[in-house]
Amino acid sequence: MSLPTTIEADACCVPRITSSLTAEDAERVARVFKALGDPTRVRLLSLIAAGAGGEACICDLTEPVGLSQGTVSHHMKLLADAGLVTREQRGKWAYFALNDGALDAAADALRPA
Repeated sequence: MSLPTTIEADACCVPRITSSLTAEDAERVARVFKALGDPTRVRLLSLIAAGAGGEACICDLTEPVGLSQGTVSHHMKLLADAGLVTREQRGKWAYFALNDGALDAAADALRPA
C-alpha cells in the first residue's frame, strides 16, 4: 500500500484573483443592492420605468403600493441615495426618473473582467 504524494506548496494555490473592488466601491455597490432588497422599492422602480417619459411624480406612486406619501418618500430617498433614481422638484411635487446606468454599473462591478 502506498500513501498519496503530497503536492508541493508552490504547485497549487496559484492566485486566481486578478482584481477586486476597493472598499469604497464595495460600499457603493452594496448600497445599491441593499436598496433593491426591499420589494416595495423594486415595485417603485418598476412603476417609474413604466411611467410616461420614464418618470413618475411622488403623488402617483403612493396608491399603487398602498403606502402613505411619507413612507413612499422614505423609500424614494433610499433609492436616490443609492443612485438608482434622480429627483427633480417641480413646484410642491417631486418627480423621479431611473438613473439609467446605476443597475448596469452595480452588476458590472461583480462581473469578471
